[in-house]
Amino acid sequence: MSGTIIKRSINTENAPVCSVSTQTVAFSHYNNISAQLPVDPKTGAIVAGDITEQATQCFKNIKAIVESINHVMNDVVKINIFLKNIADIDAVNAVYATFFQNYLPVRTTVAVAALPLDGALLQVDALVSNGEGTTPQAPCDLVKVAKNTENAPASSTSTHTVAFSHYNNISAQLPVEPKTGALVAGGIKEQTGQCLKNIKAILESIDVPFDDIVKVNIFLKNLADIDAVNEVYTTFFPDSSIARAVAYVPARTVIAASALPMDALVQIDAVVSHGDGTPPQAVEDRHGIVIKANNTDAAPKSALSTQTVAFSHYNHLSAQLPVDPKTGALVAGNAAVQAKQCLTNIKAIVESIGHVMDDAVKINIQLKNIEDIDAVNDVYTTFFNADLPARTTIGVSAIPMNALVQIDAILSNAEGTPPAL
Repeated sequence: MSGTIIKRSINTENAPVCSVSTQTVAFSHYNNISAQLPVDPKTGAIVAGDITEQATQCFKNIKAIVESINHVMNDVVKINIFLKNIADIDAVNAVYATFFQNYLPVRTTVAVAALPLDGALLQVDALVSNGEGTTPQAPCDLVKVAKNTENAPASSTSTHTVAFSHYNNISAQLPVEPKTGALVAGGIKEQTGQCLKNIKAILESIDVPFDDIVKVNIFLKNLADIDAVNEVYTTFFPDSSIARAVAYVPARTVIAASALPMDALVQIDAVVSHGDGTPPQAVEDRHGIVIKANNTDAAPKSALSTQTVAFSHYNHLSAQLPVDPKTGALVAGNAAVQAKQCLTNIKAIVESIGHVMDDAVKINIQLKNIEDIDAVNDVYTTFFNADLPARTTIGVSAIPMNALVQIDAILSNAEGTPPAL
């Protein structure tokens, strides 16, 4: 394809409308859906009731958005669930099972410190397959491929990996030993190692190299564990001689969770390139699409992550802190000042690869104080000229470098990666 694929942004009255995000943004073969709170779209208020009622409303809102673009819930590839109280997970799972009965997407579930609307007990976002693609792509009959392996922990609520088009999405892996189903013995290092071993086992089960990972999300119960996590992380990346030769590491985001399933200390999920695509794409194309990793001096660099990793029709950006790239220090100021620096860093990365901010299809924001959301929104909207991206915002207990805000992004990539699609 040429660089003319069009991003399609859509809202429906059947789900809550938000002034700072679009409900669903489609590009190429995926739809990105904004986080849905348990809000009744007719009243604009949180539904009355407990976690069961709230979870039901979140999934109703997602279903309404999915149906508004002529899709069904079985087209969902990935679900992210953010809970105020991890103890609510069983009640949420009971609701979840009524929306996904014959097929389970990949899933990540974490407890967070706060949500954007007072009284909300959870919010849910989603990634949806989009076989028809976006204009001028011709509709196609791409097949979603969902797989599990005995070499990673089994889950009754998610599939290990769901591939669609040129991406695989991997469910969040807990530090669980697959043979016993129990947390591994030891501390944060042992748990991190087990999470990454589980991801590696899943990738090996579908004959995909570990260095095909383009984005990693790490959820920590205690952000102070990050140095120990990084020590283990660097033993897994780079994984191959080719990756070591170019010092390739994926894009990355580290998020402080209030709690994780099974009272784990760490949980990790991943997005993986899938060169051969899904049927009816030709298997022989597997190694014909190239991962393009890029860093710019105009944004902060890290030895542990690449600023942006492009593959096929998407770029995945590492989380940006409010750091001045010239000094390497946090900018002085409040949440609005820090949000502006985060977005300035993202803009610098975006422009370094010949894109513009309106190419963003999804933005994820973590706030140290959820009360800062209005101030952040005032800054946020000044960075976009056209339809706003899909968005997820959570409150967290801590952010690296004791920052007030952290932001990452997913970007459309119409030109594709060599040999351009």
